[in-house]
Amino acid sequence: MKGPGPRYRWYVIGMLWAISFCNYADRQAVFSVFPLLARQMGLSTIQLGLLGSSFAWVYGLCSQAAGALVDRVRRKSAILGGLHAWSGICLCTGLAGGFLSLFVLRAAEGLGETFYYPAAMSLISDYHGKATRSTAIGLHQTSVYVGTIAGGFFAGLIGQEYGWRWSFYVFGGMGVALGFALRRWLREPERGAADFADCGYRAEGAHTASLRLRDSLLEIWANRTALALMGAFVCANFVAAMLLSWMPDFLYQKFRLSLSMAGLTATIFVQLASMAGSVAGGWIADRWRARSPRGRMLVQAIGVFGGAPFVALCGLTASVGTLMAALAAWGFCKGLYDANIFASLFDVVRPEARGTAAGWMNTVGWLGGGGAAPLVIGIAATRYGLGFSIALASCVYLAAGALLLTGAFVFAAADVERLTKTIAMEASE
Repeated sequence: MKGPGPRYRWYVIGMLWAISFCNYADRQAVFSVFPLLARQMGLSTIQLGLLGSSFAWVYGLCSQAAGALVDRVRRKSAILGGLHAWSGICLCTGLAGGFLSLFVLRAAEGLGETFYYPAAMSLISDYHGKATRSTAIGLHQTSVYVGTIAGGFFAGLIGQEYGWRWSFYVFGGMGVALGFALRRWLREPERGAADFADCGYRAEGAHTASLRLRDSLLEIWANRTALALMGAFVCANFVAAMLLSWMPDFLYQKFRLSLSMAGLTATIFVQLASMAGSVAGGWIADRWRARSPRGRMLVQAIGVFGGAPFVALCGLTASVGTLMAALAAWGFCKGLYDANIFASLFDVVRPEARGTAAGWMNTVGWLGGGGAAPLVIGIAATRYGLGFSIALASCVYLAAGALLLTGAFVFAAADVERLTKTIAMEASE
């Protein structure tokens, strides 16, 4: 079979973009039908928070195992198999009869989606080296925002017109169809190909043997830069999950927007601005990384420090116009951070352990951040009000920035140099 041409590495981003779109549309859909679920099933605020957290808990708990498996199997199989699994579960969510079945199906969808990001980020890292890795991941990241907008708006619109169950039938069916369509076109690259090319070695000589699990774990947990990045991701994911979970309900209750408009407003300003920030953040980070090993992390730090005041403003303002502007400003800053989540991590982690590293990143981020945020804010809102609880989350962004600066200025240079020497040593064997 003829090998892929030089443009194929960008076609890969397009195919993965479509899969990631389905990933985020499916997971966001439930938040836009919270009012319908509360009214039709009599669910409390805490039960709604548990629906948001159930996905994140399972997603986080299983991500490290999924990442370790991704380093030992064909990533194409993990990506497409996961797509079929979570899309089928999304379809079944439309059949749920009460809180317990909704809770179980949301948790099961989290399990299905655990394989995608470790596999997709590892695969992208073998098509794109340090010169284009942030740009490629930043472009891929735009699918997250478009998928979130689609899930937020269309789930609300479909639910409003045809009932909440049809929201899940539509998005689940799309994913199943896409999985069959991409089986022919998505190809598996050699592990480490781009990193070997960056070091001046032939990509065909890339090291493809799996690391022992113990060595993979040491690659991550003895890596100080990786630990700083994971800590920052816990904080950043808490803020993101909080806003995506509760902003539609906040707009519905405080500003009396319709269900579909609340879902659209809660997502479109943040996500469109995040698209611009992600593309810009990837482009800037690739160029900054060419001059300094800490370049990608500094772009991330700018994003979280810049976003903190706008998160506070989202919860405190009494003006819809101000809220929309604050959501857009926060979204752009969020995009700067998001474009480099995995690109920064892969600057200090060996190709053979990148699935495992991405899995652990998701585990700590979703258990410590995304899994906690919907429930924590739901509980805090019963005592302090939803707006004030949202505003307080801005402090969590400041903690993320402190961790990123520590990683960038204290640890990054030594860990990047260590990885470069390791790859050179493997290539000479």
